[in-house]
Amino acid sequence: MEISAQKVKELRERTSVGMMDCKKALQECAGDMEASIDWLRQKGLAKAAKKAGRATSEGLIAYRAAKDNSAAALVEVMCETDFVSRGDKFQAFASSVVNAVFEKKPTDHDALLALVGDDLNNQIATLGENMTIGRHVFLQAPAPGLVGSYIHSNGKIGVLVELAFEKAESAANPAVLELVKNLAMQVAAANPAALDKTGLDPALVERERALYRQKTLEEGKPAAMVDKIVEGRIAKFCQDVCLLDQPYIRDDKMRIREVVEACVKQTGGKITVKSFVRLQLGEKTL
Repeated sequence: MEISAQKVKELRERTSVGMMDCKKALQECAGDMEASIDWLRQKGLAKAAKKAGRATSEGLIAYRAAKDNSAAALVEVMCETDFVSRGDKFQAFASSVVNAVFEKKPTDHDALLALVGDDLNNQIATLGENMTIGRHVFLQAPAPGLVGSYIHSNGKIGVLVELAFEKAESAANPAVLELVKNLAMQVAAANPAALDKTGLDPALVERERALYRQKTLEEGKPAAMVDKIVEGRIAKFCQDVCLLDQPYIRDDKMRIREVVEACVKQTGGKITVKSFVRLQLGEKTL
C-alpha cells in the first residue's frame, strides 16, 4: 500500500528509527502506527528510541579534504562517553558521516539524516549509547583557491579557512600552505566572530556599544568625552573578535592582516582570506 511521507515522519519522530525502516514497518503493518512500532521493536530497531533522551556531550569533529585542498568538510558527531568516542567503531562511523557530507553535500540537517540516519540508529543499538549528529559544513574554494584546515589534537575543534589567489600556482606554494594552516590554528585558538568589522552582526556591535556606554557613565567620565571613549572601546572590541585584526597567536606584535601581507611579499600575487568556519563539539549557537 502507499504510505504517506507524513506517516513515515511521525513514526520516525516516535521511534528515532531511520526513515526507510519506518516506511518498511508501515508497509508491513498496513499503515497501523502502533503495530508498526511493535514491528520495529521486534526487529530490535527501536532500541535507539530508549536512549534518545540521554545527553551526548562527547564525540569528535570529523574531517575530510580533497587531495588538492580545493574543498573540505566537517561534521559534529556526538556520543555519551569519551570511552566510546575513542573507539574504532565510533570513529569509523564518524568518518562515514563526513564522507557523506563531502560526497553528497546535503543542504541541511534533515538531508544529512536522510543519508545516514539508518546507520546512526544501528550504531546506537550496537554501541549501547545515545549518539547524535550535529552541525556540518562543506566548503568549496572556487579556482584559484584552497581550503586549509586544522583539527585540534583532542578532536573537539575543527576549522576550515578559505583562501583565494591572484595566481593559480599560489595554491601549491609551501609558504601559502603554512599560512593557511596557521590561520586555521588562529581561528581555533582565538575564536573570531567575523573576518573584519563589516562582517560583524550589527546587533552584536550595538549590544557592546550599550554596555560600554553604561560602563563609561558609571566610571564618571565627562559627558563630552563619553562618545569618544565608547567608540575607542568598540574599536578595541572589533580588533579582538575580527580575524584579520586580531593579534597573531605566534607573534602578538603582528595583526593577522599583516601576516597575510608578509606571505604575499614572499610569494608574489594577491592572497585574500575569503571565509572561515569553526566547529567546537557541543557548542551552543544562537
